Amino acid sequence: MNMIDKAIEKISPQTALKREAARYKLKIMRSFQNSGYDESGAARNKNSMRGWLASSKTPQEDIDKNIPVLRQRSRSLFMSAPLAVSAIKTNRTNIVGEGLRLKSAIDGDFLGMTPEEAAQWQRSAEREFELWARSKFCDSTRVNNFYEIQQVACMSWLMNGDACVLLEYEPPTKMLPYGLRIHLIESDRISTPHSTGNNVYLYAADPDTKNRIFNGVEVDAGNRVVAYHICSTYPNSNLYARKEWTRVKAFGEKTGTPNVLMIYETERAEQYRGVPYLAPVIESLKQLTRYSEAEMMAAVINGFFTVFVKSEKGASETGFTGVVDEEDRISDDDVNYELGPGMVNILAPGEDIEIADAKRPSSNFDAFTTSLAKYVGAALEIPVEVLVKHFSSSYSASRAGLLEAWKGFRMKRSWLAADFCQPVYEMFLAEAIGAGRLKAPGFFLDPVIRMAYCGAQWNGPAQGMIDPVKEVNAAEKRINIGISTRQRETIEMTGGDFDSNVAQLARENQLMEAAGLHTARGEGRAEDVSREENEKEDEEEADEPEDDDNK
Repeated sequence: MNMIDKAIEKISPQTALKREAARYKLKIMRSFQNSGYDESGAARNKNSMRGWLASSKTPQEDIDKNIPVLRQRSRSLFMSAPLAVSAIKTNRTNIVGEGLRLKSAIDGDFLGMTPEEAAQWQRSAEREFELWARSKFCDSTRVNNFYEIQQVACMSWLMNGDACVLLEYEPPTKMLPYGLRIHLIESDRISTPHSTGNNVYLYAADPDTKNRIFNGVEVDAGNRVVAYHICSTYPNSNLYARKEWTRVKAFGEKTGTPNVLMIYETERAEQYRGVPYLAPVIESLKQLTRYSEAEMMAAVINGFFTVFVKSEKGASETGFTGVVDEEDRISDDDVNYELGPGMVNILAPGEDIEIADAKRPSSNFDAFTTSLAKYVGAALEIPVEVLVKHFSSSYSASRAGLLEAWKGFRMKRSWLAADFCQPVYEMFLAEAIGAGRLKAPGFFLDPVIRMAYCGAQWNGPAQGMIDPVKEVNAAEKRINIGISTRQRETIEMTGGDFDSNVAQLARENQLMEAAGLHTARGEGRAEDVSREENEKEDEEEADEPEDDDNK
């Protein structure tokens, strides 16, 4: 109560009570008005929020105008920051590895095929595709085969934000009876045309179609992607004086098949270009790299053993110059003081030295960098053990970290397969069937029949096993209770193919029987492992002390 309220209270308590009740009601009303985010993330009256002037606009204004800088910094980190290299290459190795392999999976029931006929057609399709995929002639530049192109495309996608693939055709040859070619270009070349200078304009309007062009991607009035503008060289490069842009339609007019494949992760609606994978942690990675370099230099300097000789005489009068050759003898006027392993310096008369001991390298260096690596790994969806390739925790903690990392790897693998591998395979299949190398009645007549023939799985590197005995036991139990299959477990655990394994095992058993050797059928099964050994391993794991990370 203020002074006026107190005065009214003495004169008229009833009036003072009404004033207090009215004040209380106003307070309740204000609390309702400032409820929800007004009192937390959207608060404007809190000191902690007053300096936070967040302003979000369209995806093109928030993302496209910053992409060139993000790309350059992402590439710089990849060339200089160890954690950045680990983050990108760890994804590349686990998403693609040696390459995503085709496993044809047609809808045989819909196509009226028996299981044997469907299996035979699938083997034929896989054989034809392998002929094309293993040849470097599938690459327009004649540098990589299809599996190596996947690796480069994955790296480009992560480092630059997106990867651009042009689908081209050349006349077939005797060695390769297919004309489909893949031309992978860096995302910088997809840019908005300009007439003069090296500045890359992010937005322009096509004078002929009135369509808008965002960072090289042309969209119509309905925000549909209709074309891509490709520069003949890198727009910000001075290596070539003349730069020309080619407009490539996104889809063929007659066939509707894609001419350009853009591989990127979409974060917002109506977003046409991707953001580099390292974008959220660029500053953290750069600062960590600077700190690591500073600590390394401090350790090198502290490792130098340098002797300073103080004398009332000059360097030339002491008889010791610190050098071997007479012609390099140091004079009094040309004394050079240096730090180095076993270095001896002569000080001039009256000179002294003081060493600033910075207590480096810091004893907290490892703990600090590990903590920051956890921070970076959380943003990149990579547990710190996987990011730094150091597994010092228990079996359970290490396996939990790997499982969490593989959620992200599998999701990115499905994107790469859907945006790159599957469209390429469908175009290859159309050429193979059109050329008569594969028989597929109705393929070009009915989209449903086409879809039934184009069914495929893309299998990559397996997750790997920390304890093979325990994980094989678990796989066997999953198969026995019907929640998994032998084909799936083979892919998940070894990256192999169950059908091929069965055929190979049958052949090996026949060879062993023909040689009069005992076959290994039924031996080595997971349940034959000593029960006492498993129980001992469980007891040892239970006795392991838990650190703070495992709690």
